Amino acid sequence: MKITVPPALADRVVRPGSPEYRLLRSTYTRVHSPAAVILPRSPEEVRAALEMVHDTGLPLAVRSGGHSMSGRSSNDGGIVIDLSGLHRVDVVDRGRRLVRIEAGARWGRVARTLAEHGLALSSGDHGNVGVGGLATAGGIGWLVRKYGLTIDRLRAAEVVLADGTITTVDADRDPELFWGLRGGGGTLAIVTAFVFEAVKITRVAVAQLQVEVSNARSSLVAWDEYLRTAPRELTATMTLFGGRKGTATAQLTAVYAGDDPSTASRVFRPLGDLGPVRDSAAQLMPYRALVPVAHEHPNVGQQDSFVRNGFVDKLDDDVQRRVFGLTGAPEVLVQIRALGGAIGDVDEDATAFAHRHQSAMIVGTVWGAGNIVTLDESITPLARHFTGAYVNFDADGDRAIADLAFPLPTRQRLARLKHRVDPNGLFPAYSV
Repeated sequence: MKITVPPALADRVVRPGSPEYRLLRSTYTRVHSPAAVILPRSPEEVRAALEMVHDTGLPLAVRSGGHSMSGRSSNDGGIVIDLSGLHRVDVVDRGRRLVRIEAGARWGRVARTLAEHGLALSSGDHGNVGVGGLATAGGIGWLVRKYGLTIDRLRAAEVVLADGTITTVDADRDPELFWGLRGGGGTLAIVTAFVFEAVKITRVAVAQLQVEVSNARSSLVAWDEYLRTAPRELTATMTLFGGRKGTATAQLTAVYAGDDPSTASRVFRPLGDLGPVRDSAAQLMPYRALVPVAHEHPNVGQQDSFVRNGFVDKLDDDVQRRVFGLTGAPEVLVQIRALGGAIGDVDEDATAFAHRHQSAMIVGTVWGAGNIVTLDESITPLARHFTGAYVNFDADGDRAIADLAFPLPTRQRLARLKHRVDPNGLFPAYSV
């Protein structure tokens, strides 16, 4: 198909054969071949890009950083609107800790800029993750139990609607769209900039432990029980590497949202009681060091990984047994992330991210498409315990994850909202 480029985008469109195309075609996990990648640098240019999509009728993908696990931020044969040219990070009101961040910024640069003002935002784990994709889906990061999801700090959003309208939404201006943008995963509009209320924090304590855990000593149940009652300042993840049947090596990363070493040490100590400790280290560091700008890189499909995830209300004996069963598949890497804390301070119907009561997220990862069947078969016995899921940690982004990520009332509400703001389905949606 011949694609006509409007004058407003004359130098903003990259097509196959262009020198830049190789670095713009793909995501972190998938190699794609879009017909064109558009690189707008203003909301007005985003509007012009949407008009171009309307005119061609080609499929659309919107990209902030391209770290998408599902590969939804690119496509084959369609048009990609790449927001990397919208990357400003500004502190607009230091007293109220209000910061304006454009959707194409990466979280590493956000952390570095905010650190200059003694501020931070809980974001993704990796400095290369784009702001837009994470901040519309939820945002489960290293400060989540203390300060909540990234969307819980959102105060306003500048958006371009499907019909080209450029507007700002917040709790007073179109509160229903503001509700949907917080957790709807970018299916309703293109957010070009966010206004967040940042938190005042500069340093955190980080501990890393390698512990031998086992089903026999109920290590995972003990981990869950401790995290459910631990100070909110503590957020932790556990990555499991299979060993003998019913055992695993656990790599724990724990972050204490504070800079008092003695308090952090006391909070970390029970994690070492889960089993024999093979290695451990702890240090104080600037928050920005957790998501450094050194992570930033082009995304060219270099991480051929596929993930599935689910939330559990608690890690009881049966869940623990099935997690150890999952580690028995050598192709599958298993991670458990602590939830709870400040996440539960927000009502479940206050945002489109409706899962606020669960204690943990369990993630299974494989590398190579040939291992997806193994992943699905291995996780099925555990999946009956899942009471929710996170759309950003799934390989497909299809109906199955939508049903789990969005409870029926949320799906119905999102469907009504999408019919109002995007009646022709311009923006790709989960099957909500």
